[in-house]
Amino acid sequence: MSESNSNPRTVQQRSKGTSPAFLKEVPHALHTWLNGRKLDEVECVVADLAGVSRGKAMPIKKFSKKDPLYLPISIFFQTITGEYADLADMADQWTESDVVLEPDFSSATAVPWSGDVTMQVIHDVNYQDGTPVPLSPRNLLKHVINEYKKCGWTPVVAPEMEFYLTKPNTDPALPIEPPIGRTGRQGISRQAYSMSAVEEYGTVIDDIYDYAEAQGFEIDTIIQEAGSGQIEINLSHGDPVHLADQVFIYKRSIREAALKNGCFATFMAKPMQNEPGSAMHIHQSVVETKTGNNVFNTDKDEPSELFYGFLGGQQAHLPSVFCMLAPYVNSYRRFVPDDAAPINLEWDHDNRTTGLRIPVSAPVNRRVENRIVGMDCNPYLAIAASLAAGLLGMKSKTKPREPVGIDAYTLAHSLPRSLFEALDLFHADEQINELFGKPFCSTYSAIKQNEAEAFLQVISAWEREHLLLNV
Repeated sequence: MSESNSNPRTVQQRSKGTSPAFLKEVPHALHTWLNGRKLDEVECVVADLAGVSRGKAMPIKKFSKKDPLYLPISIFFQTITGEYADLADMADQWTESDVVLEPDFSSATAVPWSGDVTMQVIHDVNYQDGTPVPLSPRNLLKHVINEYKKCGWTPVVAPEMEFYLTKPNTDPALPIEPPIGRTGRQGISRQAYSMSAVEEYGTVIDDIYDYAEAQGFEIDTIIQEAGSGQIEINLSHGDPVHLADQVFIYKRSIREAALKNGCFATFMAKPMQNEPGSAMHIHQSVVETKTGNNVFNTDKDEPSELFYGFLGGQQAHLPSVFCMLAPYVNSYRRFVPDDAAPINLEWDHDNRTTGLRIPVSAPVNRRVENRIVGMDCNPYLAIAASLAAGLLGMKSKTKPREPVGIDAYTLAHSLPRSLFEALDLFHADEQINELFGKPFCSTYSAIKQNEAEAFLQVISAWEREHLLLNV
């Protein structure tokens, strides 16, 4: 990578040329980053069901808003291993018909690590007749938001991103290790909120900030988390699709910043055995679309019936969408008592041991923090699933259990313990299946079933150590 090309402040201005017409539709931040330079390349991207970025890259002269861009629908049939799941409900699965990518220019951002002047544009995915493809995670999130809008409501979210910086791990058989910091020493754990620990990886953090600035993203806060080399980035609240787009792009940006500095960034839920897992907590509230008033708060600054309905919906339906919040076999290793991850869906005020926490805030900012989501999730699917659970509770006026008022780790572990168990709950919830639709639910289930069964074929080091000569 040419470092001079990765930072707009140090790049010599290129010939201006004629700006493509679509640049009128892109965010101001992209114009600021371009600073008069001519675009060389565009990356047309979508998120598959795993949240992997897929699409096409092309010279800017080949990119046109008027010319359709196609991808095979089979990008939504792939598992995280690259295998393709067999879909019993789709007779023409292997014809691999094309779907149409439609650019959302409001999502256009810089690709600041590229050697060329490049932008990326997130695309929506439609059938050739123009109807949205229900397998697209971004489309599913938009569908859930539209269901809120039918009730006169608009959901608002703020994700928190946790991830680890690690030493490069080129041999999957070896354990993941913390990185070497600027002191030349390997990072140590249990240093939450330590400024020195953040500064230990200062060059990576600086590059993350630079990339975020170039992309027009606002970081609310950045802190050292409890794990060795574990970082948390908090994003400002806003529109769920826009925030899911940010998390989708941030994952790629953070990985690039880490690689530039000789380390890896991982969003696995539990990358190291003796370190806490990584979550993507989601702060959620709902406002009246017309007035912008928080529907979780009454005129007397008390919790509203809709607030309790949302909470009740979370308790009733989050177990059913758990396979979207904890999507891999590794995800379930995170839910360990007394290690910063919840083990149940109890709720309480300002209590970090519960799965559902009501943070300290002014009454007008009343919100619900979902603490069970893992950072290994697809952000579109996780946000859609969490909001869907709350919506069903609001519409049916579901009553939540009483706040626990104690350490929730002293209570029973009531979350699903495996991906297989979570998939059974997913199948059984008729309201969730009706809301998401059969095409999405059957495809997602098939992919997750494939991944879970593939893992059963792997013989672990634990099995070799304890069973080889003892049983």
